[in-house]
Amino acid sequence: IIMIILNQTYVTPASFILNGIPGLEHMHLWISIPFCTMYVVAMVGNCGLLYLIRYEESLHRSMYYFLAMLSLTDLVMCSSTIPKALCIFWFHLKEISFDECLVQMFFIHTFTGMESGVLMLMALDRYVAICYPLRYSTILTNSVITKIGFATFLRAVLLIIPLVFLTKRLPFCRGNIIHHTYCDQLSVAKLSCGNIKANVIYGLMAAFLIGGFDILCITISYTMILQAVVSLSSADARQKAFSTCTAHICAIVFSYSPAFFCFFFNRFGSHKIPPSCHIIVANIYLLLPLTMNPIVYGVKTKQIRDCVVRIFSGSKDTKSQHM
Repeated sequence: IIMIILNQTYVTPASFILNGIPGLEHMHLWISIPFCTMYVVAMVGNCGLLYLIRYEESLHRSMYYFLAMLSLTDLVMCSSTIPKALCIFWFHLKEISFDECLVQMFFIHTFTGMESGVLMLMALDRYVAICYPLRYSTILTNSVITKIGFATFLRAVLLIIPLVFLTKRLPFCRGNIIHHTYCDQLSVAKLSCGNIKANVIYGLMAAFLIGGFDILCITISYTMILQAVVSLSSADARQKAFSTCTAHICAIVFSYSPAFFCFFFNRFGSHKIPPSCHIIVANIYLLLPLTMNPIVYGVKTKQIRDCVVRIFSGSKDTKSQHM
């Protein structure tokens, strides 16, 4: 009976211990300062952006609807990890139940896939706007935007759910300490004494089906955009066309650069790069797009700048629109 109880404990642990950033435990309080600052700035910026898109009629266009999807995605993804990380840094509340860990894993990977998908949709939006400007409003109608947005979310959910169940079935007998600030799929799987080959292979497949497909679509879209812009005879027209893509290109860089680092580190560079470096970059991967996207779009997009100026100047036009 005792052996059965012990085996059951190994198979399904009651909880895990999130150890934060190993090797930098004495720096947790200082590390929490930029984390908390970025999180607060990101929450204010994205909530403000969602408010503008909701209430300003001039922003009721497909480009801004996709931007609202991106903001919502980033808010959910980051809010599922950063508050827990701050609890680890500030209060040493490191314990997380097994089921909570799986839920956190689902949210992180699902909305990471959703973010990638929305960036792809935004690239397609820029392609239609530049290559088919006269048909822009008829191609990307509200109905089409709703359908492709839901399809992008459904794709991420359907691809990540099997990954969660593959992790849930694993027997765990290598302790319950996760050297991370959140429940990453590979970090949890590495605690198992079972065969995790299926987790690794399916994780790679899901990453390629989501990230690989989206990057391919983004590359094709911008190749065709570049061809269309270069063919324009007016230098002003070329500059204007390029400027409409600047903010989106920045969002792509902020999202995919840390993601590539984390992906290649987990698969190929775990013995060459300190784990603390990987964990910090993994958190930056979640925080950086959330923090920078509203700033970049606020600076680079004239319509958003004008709306912000009207609100802070107390313009009567803005007030009348809200009434």
